Formats: sequence, C-alpha cells, structure tokens
Amino acid sequence: MKIAIYSRGLDLATPNPLALLLEALAPHDVEIHVFHQLLMHADLPADATASLIPFKVSSDLDATIDCLISLGGDGTMLDAVTLVKDSGIPILGINFGRLGFLASISPDALQSAVEAIVNRTFVVDKRALIHLDSNEGLFGDTPFALNEFAIHKRDISPMIKIHTYINGEFLNTYWADGLIVSTPTGSTGYSMSCNGPILFPDAASFVITPVAPHNLNVRPIVIPDTNVVSFEIEGRADQFICALDARKEIVDKTVQLAIRKEQFCVNLVRLNENSFLSTLRTKLTWGLDKRN
Repeated sequence: MKIAIYSRGLDLATPNPLALLLEALAPHDVEIHVFHQLLMHADLPADATASLIPFKVSSDLDATIDCLISLGGDGTMLDAVTLVKDSGIPILGINFGRLGFLASISPDALQSAVEAIVNRTFVVDKRALIHLDSNEGLFGDTPFALNEFAIHKRDISPMIKIHTYINGEFLNTYWADGLIVSTPTGSTGYSMSCNGPILFPDAASFVITPVAPHNLNVRPIVIPDTNVVSFEIEGRADQFICALDARKEIVDKTVQLAIRKEQFCVNLVRLNENSFLSTLRTKLTWGLDKRN
C-alpha cells in the first residue's frame, strides 16, 4: 500500500501531528510519501525519515497512491485537491485546524482512521468540482475548485455590477461587493456565511449567492449544475478579484469568465460513522437546545 501525506503548515509542537501519524502507520506495510516542505520542517530523527519518499508537485503522485492524508484544516484539504487533480486518489482529512467540514476526522480518531485505510473499510464520497473558463487562462493547470468560484471587488473600491447569464440567457445584474457560485460541498463555506442555503453533497446543483447586494430583494438561487454560467463585470475600478477556493487572481474587468461543472470528481474519504448529517450537527452545534 502507498500513502501520501500532505500539510501546508502545522503546529509541530509536542505532540507532533506528523510523528503521531507515522507512529500509527509504522506497524503496517506501507510505502509513505511525504510533502517535501512538511518533511523539511518536521524536526524528526533521521531514523524516522530514512524510508520516507518526498514529493514536491502533483506529477509526483500517480494513481498507484492508495490515499492522500491531509493534516490540517479545510484549507489544507482544498490544497490537496489541486495536488491530486484528476488522478482519483482518495483524500482523507484529519482536522488539526478549526471548523473542519471537509477535514472532519478529529486527531483523537487518527488511529482508527489509519486502521480504516489499511483495511480498506472506509467510504469514498465523490464530490463535484466547479471549472472556470476564461480568455486569459486563469489559474494555470488548476482552473477548478471544490468549494466555490467567486468574483469580488478589490479592497475598498466601490461595489461592482455583475451581469450574469445562464446558458447565454440573462439572469440578473448583481449590484454587490461580489458573487459566489458554489458547489454542494461549498454550500457550507463562503456561500453559507452570505446566507446561502445548505445543499447535500450529492445534489447536482450550483448555488449563486451575492455578497452584500445593494438590492435587498436579491436572494441566492439554486440551479442545476448542467448549466454554464457566464459573467460580464462593470465598475469604477478597472480590476477585480477572481477566486477559486483559497486561490485568487487580480484580473481586468474586460476578461471573459464562465463556469461549468468539472469533467472529473474528487474522492473524499469518510469513516463509516461520519455522515454529512452528523457533521452538520456537530460543526453547526445543532441540537444543543435542551428542548431537543
């Protein structure tokens, strides 16, 4: 079995999360690949790292990797998605961050998570991605996102006008600070914080959610993910922010943008006892009312 380990930054104080994971994997016959920057800063003894194989970029990972373990929060999981791309490598997130909707496995369950991977008793959830098309080739070879695509004004610049079309037909002009198009997975992220609805992960839909709209009667709308959504931007400023998950680019308002469902999915590992509903209840503290 081959397992890859990724993290973009950890509190490596005692107990060291990487050391804990390596200790849990040690009794098993596992070939371990570790992100090179994590390995460089892990401060582990030489005998503990001698058999580890470093990797730097996504091309170092192929379909023979049985699982990629993400150590961190949801942001780390989103980075991991850009690493595995369309390889189909399942991603398991152990939450050393804060909220943890994606990285929903707690550090206390690390040992049981390792046992589930080694014994292949985990569940794989297929999650849809959103793809960005533009005439400027934005975001290089990773023009996709697991959570959302977003358009946003820059800093303290005035609000922008976002002319939005579905399959070429005019939907609305949003006078707002920005606009979010989220996947079902992303419906519990930025979109939710802007009063967007929560969707089940297998809902074949996008959510279009305005950010601080000037018209109070403008509300989020759910559309089938078979649609192509395109945009034209107006504003006093010449540039705006275009974002895919936590990645952003500053673009000119003349750029042509359209989003659609990505052709491939990402595989997220879930332990049998962790369901979407249990995650909702836990992360959103539903059910704490004593009347329940």
